[in-house]
Amino acid sequence: MPLIQVKTSTAVPDKNTAEGLLKQLSAELAEHLGKSESYVMTAFEGDVPMTFGGTSDPVCYIEVKSIGTMSSEQTRAMSASFCQQVEASLGVSAKRTYIEFANAQGSMWGWNGSTFG
Repeated sequence: MPLIQVKTSTAVPDKNTAEGLLKQLSAELAEHLGKSESYVMTAFEGDVPMTFGGTSDPVCYIEVKSIGTMSSEQTRAMSASFCQQVEASLGVSAKRTYIEFANAQGSMWGWNGSTFG
């Protein structure tokens, strides 16, 4: 049910780096939300044509979706953690990273032929 998607203008890193980042983000997301990691999905897309502030310097967009309500305390903590991880793994400055947090209703999230609500 929780999802974290990373899109960046940087080149796709080697497989180990990309998988390491996604596994780290998966574990962190589950921990921040207090949900089982067995339901967390991660996705990564590199080499995406993007701009930020009118330049094409390295940039990153992260989308986090989860059923239920994420508190402002949770989103602040996740923002700090995820920006640090992206900067360490991809070299994209936190100042050039946007994160969108979206709460989802269980009835609007499908899985295994049904929904969560």
